[in-house]
Amino acid sequence: MMKTKHLLAAACAASLGFTSAFAGGEGWTHDFAAAKKQAADEKKDLLVDFTGSDWCGWCIKLNEEVFSHDPFKTGVKDKFVLVELDYPKDKSKLSEETQAQNKELQGKYAVQGFPTILLLDADGKPFARTGYQAGGPEKYVAHLDELRAKKDVRDKAFAEAAKAEGPAKAKALIAALDAMALEDAVVASFYPDVVDQIKAADPKDETGYGKKLAAKVKFAEFETELNGFAAKQDMAGALAFVEKSVASGDFEGETKQQMIATKAMILARMQKFDDAIKAIDEAKAVDPASEIAGQLDGFKGQLEKAKEQAGAKGEDQPAE
Repeated sequence: MMKTKHLLAAACAASLGFTSAFAGGEGWTHDFAAAKKQAADEKKDLLVDFTGSDWCGWCIKLNEEVFSHDPFKTGVKDKFVLVELDYPKDKSKLSEETQAQNKELQGKYAVQGFPTILLLDADGKPFARTGYQAGGPEKYVAHLDELRAKKDVRDKAFAEAAKAEGPAKAKALIAALDAMALEDAVVASFYPDVVDQIKAADPKDETGYGKKLAAKVKFAEFETELNGFAAKQDMAGALAFVEKSVASGDFEGETKQQMIATKAMILARMQKFDDAIKAIDEAKAVDPASEIAGQLDGFKGQLEKAKEQAGAKGEDQPAE
């Protein structure tokens, strides 16, 4: 009976002109709703691959180096239901229904680059995100096991929060969110109740979460306004806006570093390389131990190289 059902489904797909092939080979599905039901029935999580199967180089590498190999299939079969959400250039590969589903899910999970691999619980709530990782299938399975442990940390923190009150409850909930390291948009979409509980449990903001949240909102507003200057190619206006925003005192830490690094990029576009290099030093001085600070040295090296190239070409020939 099941075999006949599968043959009929394959025949239907063929008659409609759609391929049922998956970039990662057998064992994957395009049907997100069915995958969630299967995960719930089998007490598994979801591994969702957002991919561009016929154009994304890193997606193709991930399939060839990891997903298509038996050690990967064996390593995940008892833990995950595999879902491939494809965004190919050749739209004939997918039905219109699947294309619509994939577009909706890309927005819902705030996916902006490919490949993006999301780990979700059976309810569809994300608890980890990754992408291409070198090292082959065995190493990738080990990586997934580490990420899967984040769900246990999340659930344990939620359980502790349920027994606590006040700032202690808020701290446990914050620990749950921090463990997953998800983008703000994803947290807002899938864990709004947790954010509301944090605010309610800590009205005086003893944890500092409210301040941090407000800073993120301000930074999002900053980025929106900055994009307006970029759209008009108004470099002078963008520079003045960034400098004013940095001087406002509304931003600190890595957020402030990121803004000053943006200032350096603008100065570089204006061929003011000495000022751009000074801006990088200024950004690093805000917090020399931050993650962003570790990336600024490489950016500074690029600016110094660009300055040399500009000097070699002459002042009347802008550097590339």
